[in-house]
Amino acid sequence: MKSIVALVALSLAMLVAGCSSSQQDSSSITVFAAASLKSTFTELGSRFEKDNPGTAVIFNFAGSSDLVTQLTQGAPADVFASADTKNMTRAAELVDGEPVDFATNTLTIVTAPGNPKGIKDFSDLSKPGTHVVVCAPQVPCGSATEKAEEATGVTLTPVSEESAVTDVLGKVTSGQADAGLVYVTDAAAAGGKVTAIAFPESADAVNTYPIAVLRDSTNPEAARRFVDLVTGPAGREVLAAAGFAAP
Repeated sequence: MKSIVALVALSLAMLVAGCSSSQQDSSSITVFAAASLKSTFTELGSRFEKDNPGTAVIFNFAGSSDLVTQLTQGAPADVFASADTKNMTRAAELVDGEPVDFATNTLTIVTAPGNPKGIKDFSDLSKPGTHVVVCAPQVPCGSATEKAEEATGVTLTPVSEESAVTDVLGKVTSGQADAGLVYVTDAAAAGGKVTAIAFPESADAVNTYPIAVLRDSTNPEAARRFVDLVTGPAGREVLAAAGFAAP
């Protein structure tokens, strides 16, 4: 009899645990977002959780191309925010409805504080002995770098190509590179850790950021509310404060 009672108790406990897990899953959304959105989306995620008690926002920040690869391989997510339209197009079959453009971003040069190499413009990045780090071509910031090279007529020889813009910034702030090409928002977030040098040709390499609810979302209503927050006045305010321009 005791063994039967114990078995029933165990079964009930497993049932309760399963229900709790299910409830927890249904009360959260997973957002795959470009690495350059980490600061702003973290802030917006906190605001969303405050406005939607009981609903948690789980983020996965990485290079947009890496995120698309994860999604196409079956990684579960509810929302995807890309740093360019190219990678959103790659995920088109996974998207529910039309993506919405919500921000734009441009490149800038960053160096160690004080600009010890005396870099004045894009062409200075190609000088012998200047260790430059950029994003890989398949990453949005890497694609923008290629456009900047075309606009300036300068071909760079980077010491490394990174899979996310935050990794480029990290190489510069850690002293592993003399200079790097990152978004103006990343330079602003780094504050005194870097010196930023604007270059006019960056206007030819503007990236537009789209966001969309994913077709296989397990919580589509909450996912749409998050997209509405990002694309609405509150999202625009947070993004603008970080240096993102309107789409």
